[in-house]
Amino acid sequence: MSLEGPIGYFVHHQGRGHAERAAAIANEVVGSREVTLFCARPDIFPELDDRIEVIALPSLFEPTGKEAPAMAALPMPHTVHCAPLGWPSITSACARLTQWFSNRRPALFVTDVSAELAHLARLCSVPHVAVIQHGERSDAGHMSAYESAVGILAPYAEQLEQSDRPATLRKKTHYAAAVGVESRAFPSKEEARRKLGLDPDRDIVLVIAGGGGEGTPGTPLTLGARAEPTAHWITIGQVRSEWHETPPGNLEHKGWVDNPADWMAAADRVVSSCGNTTAHMVLAAGKPWIVIPEWRYFDEQYCKAEVLDREGLAAVSRQWPSQPAAWDRLWSAASLVDVERQRRAVDPDAARCAALWLEGLAEDLWQGTGSQPALEIVA
Repeated sequence: MSLEGPIGYFVHHQGRGHAERAAAIANEVVGSREVTLFCARPDIFPELDDRIEVIALPSLFEPTGKEAPAMAALPMPHTVHCAPLGWPSITSACARLTQWFSNRRPALFVTDVSAELAHLARLCSVPHVAVIQHGERSDAGHMSAYESAVGILAPYAEQLEQSDRPATLRKKTHYAAAVGVESRAFPSKEEARRKLGLDPDRDIVLVIAGGGGEGTPGTPLTLGARAEPTAHWITIGQVRSEWHETPPGNLEHKGWVDNPADWMAAADRVVSSCGNTTAHMVLAAGKPWIVIPEWRYFDEQYCKAEVLDREGLAAVSRQWPSQPAAWDRLWSAASLVDVERQRRAVDPDAARCAALWLEGLAEDLWQGTGSQPALEIVA
């Protein structure tokens, strides 16, 4: 390990937020230091600088059929989340990483996210930075990873920090609000509607289904749309339909789109879950917003929704409305949202600032390396 060494960066391949923020930061870091990204799915990255190295790792989470069945039910210690025994793919992934540690002598290793690889880096004497997310993360696995880290990177604004986050962690946290989320590309509402061929005067409700779950249930949307016959309800992303739905004519499903920013800009109001990418895009757009969190490990979205509610950035419901009156109550609350306050929760320069923080951290940690004499061992 050395001051001049590269920065390694592990990227979880669930959803798209991990890859987007890693790419944004790596594209900034590579101007001053070599960067290597590790991921089980290199194809999920957006455009990367040609100087960035990408190394494919075997998945740490998906079985290949070569696992030892006799060890499948053995319990895991409290300090890990996913460390099954008898998985050759995990053995290979860790060997690939430790070989890279030995050969490249990295200045830092970033984990987004893996408690196990955070521990691995520490045991290999490699300083590591842990990416932290919202959620109930006071368990031994998360806390040992955070405590062993030389720094913590939070992909959200400091104002969106959970109230229960320990001061010892906050002290070493760099807040990179909306890092990896394109927040500069929103056209005006009028321009977006012309581009999309939408009525310039009609009230438009946009329902956004994220990429990390099973899809948004369609039945509650039929209730909301039918209660507002003059509004145009549009969904983008994956919607899960049920046989008993009676979709009204003002509810239109667009499926996956390549230009979600245009649809957000065109909308008057937004409904969504609160995955990190979706949430920050809505905040950047600045819209009256209803948030209905989805299930995630460690209650990630429920905790994020609580923070959004606390800060007055969205109207929040823990379940989908089951009647029109419930939609009315949520829309009344959403109408009170200050859209300028939403926009202030996003930093267009988050990636550049995170890169500068990582560079400064590496320089501070390795300052004076090689200048001290070796210890003399006296028998």
